[in-house]
Amino acid sequence: MKTFLRWVLTIVMVGQGLNHFVNPDAFVAMMPAELPWHLALVYVSGAAEIAGGLGLVLPATRKAAAWGLVLLFLAVFPANINMAWNDIPLAGRDLPAWALWGRLPLQLVFIAWAYWYTRPDRR
Repeated sequence: MKTFLRWVLTIVMVGQGLNHFVNPDAFVAMMPAELPWHLALVYVSGAAEIAGGLGLVLPATRKAAAWGLVLLFLAVFPANINMAWNDIPLAGRDLPAWALWGRLPLQLVFIAWAYWYTRPDRR
């Protein structure tokens, strides 16, 4: 099961990272005004998501990639808070407030999911 879920996380991260380049405006809209260089940060975070996802594939890079994803999820958390706090549409779609706020605990799930791959497999 752990292997299957690692592949799911890989696909999710690579897909989401590519989406940063295909639809950057959706991610720029989430950025807190206090941060500089919104578009550049969107591209950097997209590249980090792709690298982290692909890094999970190889045993030699898996642990470092997993830690990188944990840090990335922590780094993008302010954008998710900003989105909920300011009722920002998700990719141009208005969502109810409960859904925007509900995305915040989901970040904890992603952090735990990535953290799982920092731990050695028990066999």
